[in-house]
Amino acid sequence: MKPDYFSDTDREEIKKAGLTEKAVMEQIEAFERGPIPVRLDRPCTIDDGIIIISESEREDLLHIYEEEMSRGRIVKFVPASGAASRMFRDWFRLYDTKDLGNAVITSTFEDNLNKFAFHKELKNIVGSDGKDLDGLLKDKSYPEILDYILSPKGLNYANLPKALLKFHLYPDHSRTPLEEQLVEAILSVNDDKNTCRIHFTVSDSHRKPVEDLISRVRKSYEEHYGVTLEISLSIQLPSTDTIAVDGKNRPFRNDKNSLVFRPGGHGSLLKNLNTIDDDFIFLKNIDNVVPDSLKGETILYKKLIGGYLINLQREIFNHIALISATQSDEALLGKAANFSRKKLNITYPETFDERKFEERKDFLLQKLNRPLRVCGMVKNEGEPGGGPFWVKEHDGTLSLQIIEAAQIDKHSHVQSEIWESSTHFNPVDIVCAVQNYRGEKFDLERYVDPDTYIITEKSQEGRSLRALELPGLWNGSMAKWNTVFVEVPLATFNPVKTVDDLLRKEHRNL
Repeated sequence: MKPDYFSDTDREEIKKAGLTEKAVMEQIEAFERGPIPVRLDRPCTIDDGIIIISESEREDLLHIYEEEMSRGRIVKFVPASGAASRMFRDWFRLYDTKDLGNAVITSTFEDNLNKFAFHKELKNIVGSDGKDLDGLLKDKSYPEILDYILSPKGLNYANLPKALLKFHLYPDHSRTPLEEQLVEAILSVNDDKNTCRIHFTVSDSHRKPVEDLISRVRKSYEEHYGVTLEISLSIQLPSTDTIAVDGKNRPFRNDKNSLVFRPGGHGSLLKNLNTIDDDFIFLKNIDNVVPDSLKGETILYKKLIGGYLINLQREIFNHIALISATQSDEALLGKAANFSRKKLNITYPETFDERKFEERKDFLLQKLNRPLRVCGMVKNEGEPGGGPFWVKEHDGTLSLQIIEAAQIDKHSHVQSEIWESSTHFNPVDIVCAVQNYRGEKFDLERYVDPDTYIITEKSQEGRSLRALELPGLWNGSMAKWNTVFVEVPLATFNPVKTVDDLLRKEHRNL
């Protein structure tokens, strides 16, 4: 592909997308080159990459966390731009095909529709049209009911982000996951001035309805809990979109002969994360929430992994200070290297011990002075998604990484066996430390593994295309961070991937 394949109109489209021609050409070259599969060494297991916080450590870690929380150094970061449409894929099948004979799907309507937190609002909307929801249900008018749930005629859930759907029912109100995230923030990142900070990423098209919801509910939560909520929003930048190509890696064009750009996946949010100025950042998906009755364990482990991270950062800073000093010696260097191996899972090239003192010191400083993350891991119960692994690097060392299935060589029997032997799963329950020992913010874009992008097959207008996803936010985008995995209870992981998940006891608030 050559730059002159682009017309002047194409170049204007590229500029309008916030991209440069050079960046688009690099994306096309990435398609041609293809991603480099990671090389798994082994899964992380308990005492081999995953630690368990003991009962004896809890009190100290909670104290450390509460101390830093009171100083207002912590913020919660929630990707909230995910579309809800995928939650309703089974219902869409019934809606589109009028497949009334599908017992698996229709049983939800027959037995459970009144159990959803959005039932009351749905009933009111149907009633405003002079109809009766119970009557429609009795007549098995499921497509009409679904029309009121999914389309702009009613709740419009097919076109909203998950953040705005009614998830949980309380005696006198119902809550969206956005509201549950607000409450979780109030309980876990509240400083000594009773201020808590939370940042949501939203799509540009949904920004106003999200802002409207926040405006409606903010005061009630502030008054109920006696806090001040500092809520900020950002959008996934258009400049992180990637060009689509056809089967021959030529720019894909729509029926108007225009270039097609697509969102670059959750790795695009690294730019948003990079703008957060707070010292410590909790990262959690919008749909992993529970009602108040079940929040206790979630809040406890939030504080425990936060305390572990803060304590670990203090140890790192202490070792950096000692080996950076003019009087540093072999003994101090040895202690720092031993700490990095045991606490940060850092491995060293075989020739490391043969190198000169200054070379070893510089290598160690470079390894210690990086962004740090502590990631909660739950036992693998067969959920689809990524997990924790020891990964072989190009220099012969190993690193701890969160790996998705799309990153491995599916044609390798050995790699597939390692993948299948994983004991733990990534619930996206992460706390990050993003400042260096001088109190300066790391530029997070310097710690990305650019080779960990993913190519997916999609379609548009009935034609196949290839799409490029940037290195995932907690995968390749954090590949060069210092990483620690901590086992957390399954009770802290309650995502809503399909609408039927809302019928599980964890979301019923019984």
